[in-house]
Amino acid sequence: MNLDFKNIKQVYLLGIGGIGMSALARYFHKMGKSVSGYDKTPTPLTDELVAEGIEIHFYDNIRLIPLNIKQLPYALDSILVIYTPAIPKDHTEFIYFKENGFTLMKRAEVLGLITENSNTVAVAGTHGKTTTSSLIAHILKTANLDPSAFLGGITQNYNTNLLVGSDVSQSSLVVVEADEYDRSFLTLHPETGIITSVDADHLDIYGDEKYMQESYSMFANQVKSKLILKMSIVSKIKTNKPVITYSVSDDDADYFAQHIRIENGMYHFEIVTPTNIYANMTVGLPGLHNVENAVAAVAATCEMKVPEKFIREALQSFGGVKRRFDYQIKTDNLVYIDDYAHHPKELEAIIKSAKEMYPDKKITGIFQPHLFTRTRDFADDFARSLDLLDECILMEIYPARELPIEGVTSQMLLNRMKSSHKSICQKDVLVETVAERKLEVLLTLGAGDIDTFVEPIKMVLLKNISNISNG
Repeated sequence: MNLDFKNIKQVYLLGIGGIGMSALARYFHKMGKSVSGYDKTPTPLTDELVAEGIEIHFYDNIRLIPLNIKQLPYALDSILVIYTPAIPKDHTEFIYFKENGFTLMKRAEVLGLITENSNTVAVAGTHGKTTTSSLIAHILKTANLDPSAFLGGITQNYNTNLLVGSDVSQSSLVVVEADEYDRSFLTLHPETGIITSVDADHLDIYGDEKYMQESYSMFANQVKSKLILKMSIVSKIKTNKPVITYSVSDDDADYFAQHIRIENGMYHFEIVTPTNIYANMTVGLPGLHNVENAVAAVAATCEMKVPEKFIREALQSFGGVKRRFDYQIKTDNLVYIDDYAHHPKELEAIIKSAKEMYPDKKITGIFQPHLFTRTRDFADDFARSLDLLDECILMEIYPARELPIEGVTSQMLLNRMKSSHKSICQKDVLVETVAERKLEVLLTLGAGDIDTFVEPIKMVLLKNISNISNG
């Protein structure tokens, strides 16, 4: 679609509170556009957008659409409406915009237009893409290369999901997280493309794992210059392009880590590149999967000719991404970590990382399953991953965009687990249930609204700690 952003005066986002949508909202707001939008529920992220001067409402009602949009039918070419695929097609506002001739575009289409004339680095994968893309952006920023970045999480270093270069309207270097949901990443044609994993997910969209892998192959074939793949997935990606490989430990890869060890909660390792060995590298993120993400980021930035000193400095100073092994409390007697993990492989990685970091402590996990279809499609895998916990508390399934599916419940998951330390907890008693538990390491896990409980849980646990120390 030919769309000149210079002519756009008003931008309205349906689903503005999503992590990818909010980055676009911030982008257009920084460009000086009038930005507003709708979302289903208020969150800390929508609170931040409102504080930044963006108008948001939380009811599907065309009367709540700002008048400066509804009263400009003669200037529709100056209004852009962006929507997330999660918006149902019977949404009243969506229908209104469609029937009245507004320009409607998916988030991914807009991202494709923003990046089409830039040197774009796109990171795709079922998991690992948020941390990897955030780390790449941090390396490029540390190297003073003035990148912009559209990220799938809030970086601890910059406290935002959007980095903007010195020229917001025309960034020459852009890092994006390439989302596989709804095949969104096929709007991108990056110079450098990284694929971190292709584990089955979003089968409500793809139907079968092979079709998902086909889409990843299509994305790979749209990469213009450097295609970087995790060594273990090379056979799953069908492409005739030259491939650069990376791995956490496979020395057949072009980039890999060796001599990995943990000291004082930090990973220390060497990274072997095709031309060099980067000795004494450190990354403060827990888990071997994050060492692997670091190797992927090093591979991408090495191929972009970023000097070693900037890569080394950025790895050491990278604070991670909020809700990715995100420490809330870290004391000798109690550790509380929050994580976005919502796929069985992600749960397995996070729980194993916690066990690796705290081998002598009891690991308690609170997990909120996300989507009925995902819970149904991977029920046995979820049960196996959750059985790695010493104690598991399940919340009810977060439906997001879906209607319930008969027989698909958290109780179904609980029944498939072998652990004898498992229970289901309702939202209204979750905080008090946590307060009554004897905890050593607590994990809150999930991509639904479990994040709204993080602060209340943190507060009650800190209060318990205070009472004990004063007691």
